[in-house]
Amino acid sequence: MTVGYLNYQGKLAAFGTVKDITLRRQMEDALVAEKERLSVTLRSIGDGVIATDAEGKVVLINKVAEELTGWSQKDSIGNPLTTVFHIINEKTRRRCENPAQKVIETGRVVDMANNTILIARDGTERVIADSGAPILDKEGRTIGMIVVFRDVTERRRAREELVRADKLESVGLLAGGIAHDFNNILTGILGNVTLAKIHARPEDKIFQRLDAAEKACSRATDLTLQLLTFSRGGKPITKAISIARLVEESVSFSLSGSNVKCECLTPDSLWPVEADEGQISQVINNLLINADQAMPEGGTIELRAENVIIKEEDRLPLAQGKYVKISIRDHGIGILKKHLSKVFDPYFTSKNKGSGLGLASAHSIVKGHDGYLTVESEVGIGTVFHVYLRASLGKKEELEKETGKLIKGTGTILLMDDEEMVLEAAGEMLMYFGYDVQFARDGHQAVELFRQAKEAGYPFAAVIMDLTVPGGMGGKKTIKRILEIDPGVKAIVSSGYSNDPVMADFRQYGFCGLVTKPYNMKQLSDTLQKVL
Repeated sequence: MTVGYLNYQGKLAAFGTVKDITLRRQMEDALVAEKERLSVTLRSIGDGVIATDAEGKVVLINKVAEELTGWSQKDSIGNPLTTVFHIINEKTRRRCENPAQKVIETGRVVDMANNTILIARDGTERVIADSGAPILDKEGRTIGMIVVFRDVTERRRAREELVRADKLESVGLLAGGIAHDFNNILTGILGNVTLAKIHARPEDKIFQRLDAAEKACSRATDLTLQLLTFSRGGKPITKAISIARLVEESVSFSLSGSNVKCECLTPDSLWPVEADEGQISQVINNLLINADQAMPEGGTIELRAENVIIKEEDRLPLAQGKYVKISIRDHGIGILKKHLSKVFDPYFTSKNKGSGLGLASAHSIVKGHDGYLTVESEVGIGTVFHVYLRASLGKKEELEKETGKLIKGTGTILLMDDEEMVLEAAGEMLMYFGYDVQFARDGHQAVELFRQAKEAGYPFAAVIMDLTVPGGMGGKKTIKRILEIDPGVKAIVSSGYSNDPVMADFRQYGFCGLVTKPYNMKQLSDTLQKVL
């Protein structure tokens, strides 16, 4: 509406014109509504969306695209697409061809390569799947382009982890089988070495050679323990152990041949802990190896163990009580703050080498012991890992008892194993202790011998049986049959495959004790002493 004034016959007069703009207003409202719908649609889309004009400059960016690129709408509008949408080839690390230019020139939909990496404004890298399409006017002319992309990093990682998990399961089964067979061999070697040592004097050279051979067997045992830890999925097989001794052995093993030294502080007053020796040894080994790799130029690792009492105000995810805290500190390159929360994730590694399983395995093992593993790090300063393990003060007497002498005994022991070498070595050890020995090669023979002895009035003092007998009846089924004959039987289970549930909770299956292969005379003697 417009209004004007004029002099009409000497008088002031006003006139006006009125125009109906209802249609225009409806069109404007419709346009606003369309823009709002487009805006809502773009905001609700789970993919990132960026639109450009014909020159390849950004004219629109949705919220998801802002989050993935690190560019806000305010900062991105008017910038070239290549500035906001910085993509490279994952394999070559070279910048990808400008998608805007390609789409605008060809006027066709373009799918990007599967190995495209989006580099955000802060340097974060993400694997993306994306495509670009032209924006056409009503005459079919290209007036811009739109790129739609999504973060597929987690999807790819999940797919890769599934493949890795399948491989790990296969390797784990293989590792467990190898460890079982290897431990059978080591049992024969270690048994014969310890038998030979008792016939030599400590000052003799032969004794020193045998002692060195026994230590070498222990090192080989450590390797099989690592294999078993790798393949294990069951509960830890715990006993009271000395952290000081375990630390000493782990340092010697993990840093052999390294240019890194380790300063250990393990007071004599340390409480023993209730733990699986093989698994906790693996934890310390992994943390030491990690510290070693963090200092490629050499240096010193500081390892400290101390008694601590956890209280409610400590705000740690632990039950209140007494713990042994092990701290392993390096003075290496440190861990970036953004990576700290991921260091215990499976397959995560910030190094060029390594599987990314070491710290994840350590974290899983400590958690399985109702303990806690945490990390602190500062780039350029170094990293420290803290391990909390519950103290086992009630087991101190048991721990001290294991340091005593070989215990003699009487009676007859039934020994079941499918390995001739194990039967010979273990049988010789038992006879040295003063026992008579009868041998069985599988469960059926063991049950028959046990029944005959019981009926004859000369029952066995104890039965030691191998858990796994390839092609025959193993210890798990055999103990059920023997318990039917004598519910009070003193049965000991033995195996080189210690991730079996029977080994983790042997009493539940009817056994009174266990001896893990490979074992020496002292370990066999201690087990018999506890059972008998």
